[in-house]
Amino acid sequence: MKRLPPLNWLRAFESSARHLSFTHAATELNLTQAAVSQQVKGLESQLGTALFKRLPRGIELTEAGLAYLPVVHEAIERLAAATDEIFGQGHLKIVTVRVSLVFFTHWLSWRLPDFRQRYPNVNLRITSNIWGGDSSVTDVEADLEIRYGHGKWTGLRAERLTWDTLLPVCAPGLPSPNAPLSSPKDLAHHELLHVLGYEEGWGYWLKRAGASKIDSSKGMQFDTLISALKFAELGQGVALARSSLVEHMLVSGQLIAPLKPRLPTSEAFYLVYSQHSIVNPHAAAFVAWLSAQAQEAHARH
Repeated sequence: MKRLPPLNWLRAFESSARHLSFTHAATELNLTQAAVSQQVKGLESQLGTALFKRLPRGIELTEAGLAYLPVVHEAIERLAAATDEIFGQGHLKIVTVRVSLVFFTHWLSWRLPDFRQRYPNVNLRITSNIWGGDSSVTDVEADLEIRYGHGKWTGLRAERLTWDTLLPVCAPGLPSPNAPLSSPKDLAHHELLHVLGYEEGWGYWLKRAGASKIDSSKGMQFDTLISALKFAELGQGVALARSSLVEHMLVSGQLIAPLKPRLPTSEAFYLVYSQHSIVNPHAAAFVAWLSAQAQEAHARH
């Protein structure tokens, strides 16, 4: 691969060619006229061709210089535009957050208006997932990520956002005289709605509730709690919920939680990020805001 000239030499050439003046180029680049002239000479020496005609009253481009200028100008313009787009002030105003879909739907979405009110100049880009991967790095397009697990991801910081209990939930109209829900053993007469991926599912809850004789494998299976909660809301069975995700549905009466015990979970939702992400001050503002929201919600319970 042919060795490229140093970028500062190319910038000196491009500016001098536009102005047809080493002096004006020096002013634009915040250099001395001698420095610009020396950088242009270095470029010409590496290329083995004169790019300017040095005249008694200024400079002119040679044929080689005229041919080279459009290429160098376009390359510098594209590099400047890409640098500004990726690393400039416009970039700082966009914070990309990759969010567990159920967490966004049932926890984050109705708190976000507060962030928008406090930080109107910060633009958020929300991308969703169902389950966080096992990778030791976050999504390349995300500044921050919200994952469910035990809070241990190699090379990443993890701030806990939820302190949940497991509780069976269902539609208010599901329990009936013929199929009550007054004790865990009554679940034998109801459809269990399972969510794949959670370590602590129906088998875990039934055993701890003293109802291990109930077949915990029966019932429908879903890949996200969103689907299970919706089916429960429609009166089609009993879902095993995480308390932080159904708080608003219990308050509104969309769901009820007729059974005990409510068991503390070992897993939780975490805000996950690499240390360099917080170099972006807008990302740092979101981290501080979200942590405060999580602590406030935890303090209420």
